[in-house]
Amino acid sequence: MRETGTVGSRRTEEAAVDAHENRSAQREACRETPDRRWSPGETARQEVLLRYLGAVAAAAAGHGALEERPYRTVRPAPPSPSPSPSSSPSSSPGPGQLVVRDVMDVPAAHIRADLPYRDIARVLAREQAGALPVVDAEDHVVGVVSESDLLAKVAFEASGHRPGPIGGLRERRLHGKARGETAADLMTSPAITVLPGATVAEAAWLAALSRLKRMPVTDRAGRLVGVVRRDALLQALIRDDAGIRAEVEATVEATCPPADRDAVQVAVHDGIVELTGRMPAATARRLLAEIERIADVIEVKNLLGPGI
Repeated sequence: MRETGTVGSRRTEEAAVDAHENRSAQREACRETPDRRWSPGETARQEVLLRYLGAVAAAAAGHGALEERPYRTVRPAPPSPSPSPSSSPSSSPGPGQLVVRDVMDVPAAHIRADLPYRDIARVLAREQAGALPVVDAEDHVVGVVSESDLLAKVAFEASGHRPGPIGGLRERRLHGKARGETAADLMTSPAITVLPGATVAEAAWLAALSRLKRMPVTDRAGRLVGVVRRDALLQALIRDDAGIRAEVEATVEATCPPADRDAVQVAVHDGIVELTGRMPAATARRLLAEIERIADVIEVKNLLGPGI
C-alpha cells in the first residue's frame, strides 16, 4: 500500500512540475513574441469592418427575434402602414436607401435541376462560384448546389462506406444524397433567398446570419431574377462620406419643414455626422432619430442650437 501511495505522490509531483514549466514557457513566449505591426491599410480595413457590422446589427435589430426556419425570404414592407403579421419582417427603404435590385447581378448564373453532377462541376468552375441556385423548368428556385455537395458525393463514393442498420438518420440521409446523379439529388433545399425590394442592410444581415457569400434573388412567385453577392452588399453599405452626406441631406429634406432646412449644415467625416445650425428642439429630435437609423452612420454629433 505504501508503494502505491509513493507512486501516486510521485506522479502528482511530476504533474505539478510539468504544469509549472508549461506556464513558465507560455510567459516566456509572450515576452519574446514581438507585437505584429499593422499594415498601412489595417486601420481603414478595421473601420470598414466595424461600419459593415454596425449596418448588419442595425438591420438585425429592426427584424427582432425571428423564428428559426430553414427557408428565409426577406420581403419588402407593403405600402400599408400596418403590415399583416403573417408577412416576413422588413423595413421600408428610407430616402436614398439602396435595395437589393440596385446591386444584384443580372442575368443570374444558375443550374437546371436535371443537370448531371459532372456538368455541375464544370458550370461552377466556369462561373468561378462556390455555389449556384438550382431552378426548375419554370425558373423557380428549388435549392442551391455547392462545391461541398459535390465533394461529399465523391468522398462517400471513394470511401465505400455504407451506413449500417442502426446508423444515424443524418448519416443515412447524407449517403442517400451522395448517391444522386443530378442537381436535384445533390442540392441543399429549400434555398435561402431574398426579394429585390429588400434593403441592402436586410440582405447583408440575412447573408451574415446564413453564412452565405451569394444569395438568389427571386420575385414573389419564387422565380429567379438575380443573384446578390456579399461583397456587393458590403460595398453598397460602406459608402464614402459623400454618399452618407447625400443621404443625410435627403433625410433633412424629408424630415424638416422648409423653414428649418436652410438653417442646418451637414458635415461627414469617417462615417461621423456633424449637424450645426439652428432648429426647434422637437424637429431636431425627429431628425436625429432618422439619421441614427441610417445603416452606415457611426455617430451623430448634435451641435444644433435652439431655433428662433
